[in-house]
Amino acid sequence: MLLDEDPATLISECTSNFNIAPDRAALTRITTSLRTLTTARTLRTSSAGAALQRLDRQRATLDAQHALEAQQHDPTAHASRILALDTHKFRVAKQASEVEVEGARLAGELEGLRRVLGEVEARGVEGGGEGEGAREGEDETILKLKVYRSLGIDIEPDRESGAYNKAIIRNNQKGDVHVVNIDPKFSRFFYANYFWQTM
Repeated sequence: MLLDEDPATLISECTSNFNIAPDRAALTRITTSLRTLTTARTLRTSSAGAALQRLDRQRATLDAQHALEAQQHDPTAHASRILALDTHKFRVAKQASEVEVEGARLAGELEGLRRVLGEVEARGVEGGGEGEGAREGEDETILKLKVYRSLGIDIEPDRESGAYNKAIIRNNQKGDVHVVNIDPKFSRFFYANYFWQTM
């Protein structure tokens, strides 16, 4: 079939009527978006890989520390140390209880000595003062004997001369009894120190 116009002219006119600029711009935008997404995905993948490597190194370090501590841990030594600490704790508690009981006993003795001292001071050296009618027969020697007796010391006179030359010292806490013959050649200071050390 013969055409009324030259084919080359028809093709040229058809090509010039096509508008492909919008399509090319759209393709350019799509290509740019794909490149941006690819770059972002690569960066996220690299960051996740670095974090995973860091966590893996931390896990390896913790595993090594755990293995070392497990190797150094001795259950037998730990149990022995706990037992020793418990024993020491009970020993300290027992000593504290004994100290408390001893303190109460000494407080009672101190109160008794204060009462005796109060009586001695009220009566005076010559045996005067309050209560003289009730204790008319007591004198300075009897009051001294009372003080000694309150300390756990009994003074006995000599059967022949009547002089007080024998002391019996009782230590109720230790359950000891000491008999001391008082010799005039030793000073009172010597016997006082001996009595306190024995008590």
